[in-house]
Amino acid sequence: MNKKLFELPSGLKKLLAAYLLTLTFGVLVGLAYLYYTTDYSSKGVVERFKGSEIEEFSDSVDEMEMEMNYKKSLSEMLMTTHNHVLGLAYIFLTVGLIFYFNSITSHFWKMFLLIEPFVSLVVSFTSIWGVRFIDGGFVYITFISALLMYSSLFIMIFISLLDLFKKS
Repeated sequence: MNKKLFELPSGLKKLLAAYLLTLTFGVLVGLAYLYYTTDYSSKGVVERFKGSEIEEFSDSVDEMEMEMNYKKSLSEMLMTTHNHVLGLAYIFLTVGLIFYFNSITSHFWKMFLLIEPFVSLVVSFTSIWGVRFIDGGFVYITFISALLMYSSLFIMIFISLLDLFKKS
């Protein structure tokens, strides 16, 4: 099939655009949840998986207002990894299948953007296990791989939408 996205029938272009926009909304909600639970800080991510360190409370902080994070159990780590790896792999596959037919990117960048999210997905979740069971310093690997993963995803979505609405 040598069709490009901009050459597709109008109805199919609208369907794919609606899918990409809805998927983007869902991913952004997930990233908002991540911000809510970690503040996108290294300390927040480490606490999320290793648990909160118990510190003495000052008089100005009400114990009831502080949210405690407990160490993630092995079963929680397995379930989190299972759900995210399978769900995100499916997202990357479906977006990648659409992106593959764009007419905007060169072969090198197309292949890089198609494969990179899968590599970063494995690195991200492997490093989260490192955070939990080895050392909190693995959080920096998590940050870099997640940044690459989500950047690649959003670039693929953006380019696909541009090509879908390009005039033939």
